[in-house]
Amino acid sequence: MSLWSRTRNAVYGEITRTSMELFLTRGFDATTIDDIAAAAGISRRSFFRYFGTKEDVVLGDLATRGDLIRQALEARPDGEDPWDALCAALHSVKDAAYGSDEEMLAVFKMVHQTPSLRARSIEKHLQWQAMLTPEIRRRLGADPSDPLDVRAEALVASVLTCLDVAGEAWGRADGKVPLEDLFDAAAAAVHGGSS
Repeated sequence: MSLWSRTRNAVYGEITRTSMELFLTRGFDATTIDDIAAAAGISRRSFFRYFGTKEDVVLGDLATRGDLIRQALEARPDGEDPWDALCAALHSVKDAAYGSDEEMLAVFKMVHQTPSLRARSIEKHLQWQAMLTPEIRRRLGADPSDPLDVRAEALVASVLTCLDVAGEAWGRADGKVPLEDLFDAAAAAVHGGSS
């Protein structure tokens, strides 16, 4: 990695840490881009070199996590039930999330309580759906050119909704119940107990 790339990554990380501290202490909506720039020692213009929006600071790496889930899904055994493969892929990348459970819980709560973050999160999950659907189509033996075969999209959307519902419940429970257990309960309710 070049010096320029290392420097860029370091600045990106510093802006992210500074922003998250402000969001979690002041609140997302109460924190402005100017606040972030001042605290990070950068200009407003520099902020926009790294992030398109405040929401991207919180949710920008969801696309990366979606790719990790896709890779984990593709690594699952071919004969595995597509639903079970999706659930297992999600479980396998849980440690690539936000850090400690306390940090992750604070972020989940912030996302679910902030309409702009919630909307951006749904948008990112739609990107995940587009990434994961081709592999589920393959596992189902579906014709990728058949626009009326909605099975793969339905399976992926259902699993992602289970994740979203579990995350919201985890936040309501203040993390007292493991997120994985809530996800498994939601998945079992949708898929008849086979996950």
